[in-house]
Amino acid sequence: MDETLSGLAAEFGIATEFWDWQGEHRTVSDATVTAVLGALGVDASSPESAAASLSARADAERRRMLPVCLVVREHTTVSFPVHVTHGDPASVWVELEGGGYRNDLQQLDNFSPPVHLDGRDIGEATFAIPPGLPMGYHRLKAWSNGAEATCALIVTPEKLAPPPRLGQGRAWGVATQIYSVRSEQSWGLGDLTDLTDLAGWAGAEHGAGFVLINPLHAAEPVAPMEPSPYLPTSRRFVNPVYLRPERIPEFAGLPTAARAVVDDLLATLRRDLAGLDRLDRDLVWAAKSRALALVHGVPRTAGREIAYTAYRTREGQGLVDFATWCALAEVHGNDWRVWPADLRTPGSPAVQQFREAHPTEVDFHSWLQWVVDEQLAAAQSAALRSGMSLGVMTDLAVGVNPAGADTWRLHDVFAAGVTVGAPPDAYNQNGQDWTQPPWRPDRLAELQFAPFRDMVRAALRSAGGLRVDHIIGLFRLWWIPEGAGPTEGTYVRYDHEALIGILALEAARAGALVVGEDLGTVEPWVREFLTARGILGTSILWFEFEFDAGGGPLRPEWWRESCLASVTTHDLPPTAGYLAGDHVRLRQELGLLTRTLAEELAADAAEQRAWLDELRSRGALTGNDPDTEQTVLALHRYLTWTPSKLLAVALTDLVGDRRTQNQPGTVDEYPNWRVPLTGPDGSPLGLEDVFTSGRAAALAAVVR
Repeated sequence: MDETLSGLAAEFGIATEFWDWQGEHRTVSDATVTAVLGALGVDASSPESAAASLSARADAERRRMLPVCLVVREHTTVSFPVHVTHGDPASVWVELEGGGYRNDLQQLDNFSPPVHLDGRDIGEATFAIPPGLPMGYHRLKAWSNGAEATCALIVTPEKLAPPPRLGQGRAWGVATQIYSVRSEQSWGLGDLTDLTDLAGWAGAEHGAGFVLINPLHAAEPVAPMEPSPYLPTSRRFVNPVYLRPERIPEFAGLPTAARAVVDDLLATLRRDLAGLDRLDRDLVWAAKSRALALVHGVPRTAGREIAYTAYRTREGQGLVDFATWCALAEVHGNDWRVWPADLRTPGSPAVQQFREAHPTEVDFHSWLQWVVDEQLAAAQSAALRSGMSLGVMTDLAVGVNPAGADTWRLHDVFAAGVTVGAPPDAYNQNGQDWTQPPWRPDRLAELQFAPFRDMVRAALRSAGGLRVDHIIGLFRLWWIPEGAGPTEGTYVRYDHEALIGILALEAARAGALVVGEDLGTVEPWVREFLTARGILGTSILWFEFEFDAGGGPLRPEWWRESCLASVTTHDLPPTAGYLAGDHVRLRQELGLLTRTLAEELAADAAEQRAWLDELRSRGALTGNDPDTEQTVLALHRYLTWTPSKLLAVALTDLVGDRRTQNQPGTVDEYPNWRVPLTGPDGSPLGLEDVFTSGRAAALAAVVR
């Protein structure tokens, strides 16, 4: 690769080479690097333009008096440059988040020669952040000869401590896709009231410390609603499909006629859903949204009105923009990219005119976020009261829908002309394109990481823990240029020191822990970094093999302590299905294998035999022909022999379900994220059935 192009790629954190999942060295094409640079607004279409872009990058750094943003760890001294006219004095100080200031910044030696730019000589001074700054969001300021500059100074925890309720102990919890867990009272999908009841059962009757759920991120307000909770329209806001209308205080004030309408909506919905073997979010939301609109029209008490006003004040312009997008989507459709041109920018006069002309519709979507926030808080409160040490552990998706609310209201923060995915690996050998636009690392820094801070803060508001899907995405993401296949992408690096630090800071303030899903192709140092910062990793039993020591199962005492361990995950079948080889046959049916079915089944059978032999050798399993339930119990008993801090048991394993929730690499070829909870015979199970399940009680006793 041309040195100028490779140098420009290095400046923007774009990989020009990498090692793949099989340990092979790969070189990235010039075309891919050029396209990714273009997505960052950098012209590298010719050697001349690449050289000009590289020079402009250096000049932009020198023109700034202060860096764009500084993120440092507590108790750590970090130096930073200050650019002023050569020979002019510079004063630097810190304004603290909680009030007050620090002006004891030490100036260090810097003998860099001045650079002539824009008709003046620009010199560089170096200062050091003073020790002992409290954690938080501060402001760094500088003054020189009448000119003043400011930047964010974010001080993060050296290491995230476990929440006091957990302390140094261990906890086990139930992992579930909450929409699949329906009760007799829910509206065709599991909701936040079902979550409240599930947490109460798991905590009070079985000593569970948490319930790990799927992302609750917002989806489209009109059909078709994206079924994947990992492809949301917004990661900051919540999908109101999870609301239980009857639990909203204003529901009690519905007039008799309106109450009759709600009853009819629910009865009709249940008739329409009867007999379906998959979940239908569109039918559910069509009925539930009409009921919620009636509740929205009920007058609030003075106290409730004060609470609603306080919520809107706290959420600020972000909530206004999100609610406006939802109201616009109800008129113009879910894809803002095909809206009238003057509505594609949140701050346009046309958008403001729409907002003023549709106050009820905009307020409805703001109100939905308020009441769903209340029901989330109620679920977490009930979970803790049941005896749980953590309560609800929510999930943070890796990206958003390119047509959704976040890309509309934050469009300049997302890169255009590329999508995020994954290179080929053992479980999807063709690679993956998740169709999601990535955040631009440079814009995140310029905005002092505010979009990331807002998103994490919202996720942790009513949670004792946060699972970060594909946490490697905070270090690097696989960017795929538009029109290219998943194998033709490259990695783009992010400021992991800043992102992980802010994640730890927000979790510390919320009294929560963080679990990173660090599976797949991961550089070894990344796991060490996460452990050092107090972020737990993820261990899935089927993936824990001693690849360098004969390929056998990893001994339980060698598993990581700083992790959440489980037998399976939502991208694999429940354990009963996995033992039957369902995952291999499904991938063959969908054309996702690069080897023959016989070869894949043989490899899978060999791995399973290795695990069964390991279980027998340690006394967890007896006999030569154990049934499925005995094997599931033995595999989970194996987890209890590891030092892992958290143990998660899939609700599907607790009840003997076999169907997978998601098959990576597919969209509509399989009913991803639309599979209801069922029993071993494939019959639907309600939440009430879970509470009385002897199978569930037996497995819970093993991990307890």
